[in-house]
Amino acid sequence: MIPRTRFTTRKTLLVTIVILAAVTFGTLLELVLAHLAQATASVTALAAEESAAGGTGAGSLNQVIDNLRNVIVGLLVALATLFLTVGGVRYILAGGDPGEVEAAKKTLRYAALGYGIAVLAPLLVSVLKGIVGS
Repeated sequence: MIPRTRFTTRKTLLVTIVILAAVTFGTLLELVLAHLAQATASVTALAAEESAAGGTGAGSLNQVIDNLRNVIVGLLVALATLFLTVGGVRYILAGGDPGEVEAAKKTLRYAALGYGIAVLAPLLVSVLKGIVGS
């Protein structure tokens, strides 16, 4: 049996912490974005009810766009969380190899880009709504 060294135990602990932190961060961000999307959808629905006399076309289009945004934001946050986890684990396990460290940093940059796009999704949807004219 191979004895575990203190270095291996620390590395395992660091990998576990990185995975837990990334999943926690992703979950919290998704909850915040879902709450903001729900609040925005409620305000939009109230405005549509007040402005629409009898037609439901604009309201249903708004609802479809809001639902699509929520699905896309959820997928973006989940994918960015996966990239954050993989990048963190790759960085810890790089062992000083410059090529592996650079690949891990690139993965972490992609995760940050994914989170940024997910945060900006409501703005992009409002621009889309402005173009569509609803």
